[in-house]
Parts: sequence; C-alpha cells; structure tokens
Amino acid sequence: MSGVGYLGPEGSFTHQAAVGWAGRHGGAAPLVARGTVGDVFAAVADGGDARGVVAIENTVEGYVVPSLDAIVGSPDVVAVDEVVLDIEFDAFVRHDHGRLTEVSAHPHGLAQCQGFVGRTGLRAVPAASNAAACRDAGPHQVALGPRICGELYDLATYERGVEDFAGARTRFLVLATRAAAPAVLARARETHDGAWRTMLAVTPVVTGPGVLARITRSFGERGVNLSSLVTRPLKRVHRVAGAYVFVLTVDAAPWEPSVRAVLEDLLRAGDSLKTLGVVPARGELDEGVHADVDAAHVPVGSVGPATPPAALASGLLW
Repeated sequence: MSGVGYLGPEGSFTHQAAVGWAGRHGGAAPLVARGTVGDVFAAVADGGDARGVVAIENTVEGYVVPSLDAIVGSPDVVAVDEVVLDIEFDAFVRHDHGRLTEVSAHPHGLAQCQGFVGRTGLRAVPAASNAAACRDAGPHQVALGPRICGELYDLATYERGVEDFAGARTRFLVLATRAAAPAVLARARETHDGAWRTMLAVTPVVTGPGVLARITRSFGERGVNLSSLVTRPLKRVHRVAGAYVFVLTVDAAPWEPSVRAVLEDLLRAGDSLKTLGVVPARGELDEGVHADVDAAHVPVGSVGPATPPAALASGLLW
C-alpha cells in the first residue's frame, strides 16, 4: 500500500489515529503529513495516498465541519474504516518563553479548553492543528496539544489535563477512493462480525413542510436507527436560499435488507442519495444513544411534562 495521509504535522491527534490504524494493518504503509483536510482528500482522490485519515466527530464539540463538508463534496472519496481516540490536552510553553499573552490550538482544541483559556486570560489564537500550534509556539504563547507534542517539539509542560471535560473522544474516518471501497469493505466483512455505521447524504429534490419527517419516518418504519442527523447547505447552489443536504449516520450497513429497503423508499420518493462511507463501528462514541437521559443533563431551561404552566409557557414561548 502507498501512503496514509493525515492532517499534520507529526504529533497531531489525527497522526495518532493514523498510527493506530496503520498498526492494525501491519504498519508497512508510510504516514504522510498533509497541511489541510482538503489536502488529505485530494491526495486520496488523485492516488498520491492510498488512504487518508481525518477527524469527523468529537463528543464535546460535535462534527468537524471541514471534514464533513469535504466528504459531502467529494465525488471520489469515501470512508471505509474508523478510529476512536480518547482526547486529552496538555498546555506547553517554550523553554525560553517570555511574558505569555496568547494560547494557540486548533479551533476545536480551543473550544474544548475554554476553562483554561478563560482563567489564564490569554488571547486565543487558532492554528491549523494542535500539533502545528505546538511546533510553531512563539515565546509569548501557550500551545495546547497531545502529550507527545512536548517531547516532539522540545517544549516544557505548563499544565497537564487542561480539557474542560474528561473522557472526551474523537472519531476519525479512514478514507479510500470510491472505486476501491467495494473490495476494501468485502475484506472487512470477512473479519468484522460487529456493528456497522453508514454515513448517508440525502438531498430532497422537492422541499417543503414534512420533508424531514418523511425521510426519518422511513427509517423508523423499517426499524433502522439513526444516531445523528446534520443539515448542511448545498454549496454549489447559487442564489437559492434554503437548499440543504441532510447527512445521516445510520447504525447499520447499506447491504442489510432493512437499510436497502429504506434507500429504495427514498429513491422512489425522488430523493438524491449518496453513501459517504461505510465503516465497522470500532468505538462506542455514541454509547448513550440508546440509553435514557438523566434529567439533570438536559439543556438548562428545558421544560417537561411536569413543568408548571407558567414555566412551560416561558420555556416554549407559546
């Protein structure tokens, strides 16, 4: 196999995911650091890399929008596997640092360490990746990143474990060309006897009231679970407001009869469909999807069936 591209530089969480995935597959393929998520997709599409690895979803910050938009917009690249990592951030400084005025990390990293940013009073500066923030740290900066970055970039540890929520995890997609995907998935089906996930883009040709209800009802009637639904604007549609694609995560594979029946329902309704990826479910990122939710964990200000009328009217604005 030729290279495995990932969002670099060395030491990023995506690098760790690529190392883990390559290790499961013999570790022979060279790992290639790419500058942007778009570069990872482009290298897979043009054959420069046999596989690519990109972050797609975090338990704290949700979907990684550049990766989501890239896979929706790519005609030739799909997901064929996944890696799930526990995410922890340490804060680093240069040994020769001066007065610290800034903190730098990937935007998702900054969002996951808001408590540290707030209590230090440092100005947040986004970086291309957490590892890039560590590699390029100036004498006035604190850089947030994986623990390995301290050794890689000869940095001093300023503080350990600065993430807001312990136990955060990120799911990464392993990419291949659409042409290569059937053979890759056929081999995976021989060895993986667990659950599968399918990422599906559904674009209703005719929109209006009830469209989303119609789409989701088909899954419910067929007994197929949806673990997420994200709406993204159709970027190729100009001067048309309200043109969207629904990106669904289905807890099953498209070759399963119930899922195939749903897809046939949607095609008969005139929807445009695109499978963005089919992956063995290797990490329980969404382990709480089928569990009851503790009332203490719902958004502040939510109301329920036992809420008094006055508070109900205030919460629902009806």
